[in-house]
Amino acid sequence: MAYKGTAGKSASGASMSQYDVEVEGRLKALEAEAHTKPTGATAAKVDERLDALEAAVAKLTAKCNAPAPKAAASSGSDARLDALIEGLNKVTQITDSFPKGEDGIRRIDV
Repeated sequence: MAYKGTAGKSASGASMSQYDVEVEGRLKALEAEAHTKPTGATAAKVDERLDALEAAVAKLTAKCNAPAPKAAASSGSDARLDALIEGLNKVTQITDSFPKGEDGIRRIDV
């Protein structure tokens, strides 16, 4: 009568061959080596770069969230242009594409 031997059991309880046990051991050793946490000078460099990136993201976020500066009044050289801009500011589909001014209203500022 043949005896079926098992070299080990997997995490789920299934039988594993000796080869499988050896491969799993090698894999665990590689994973432990590949996922080491930085220490000392390397950790300091990583922390410095992370802090710089976080500061840059915060600066960009603040810049993007800041209200659009109010544009200077038209030079008055052409009343037709002023009338056109005033008319376009009444069209919601157009003003939706422009940033909000300091008063919180979207409009074309020239």
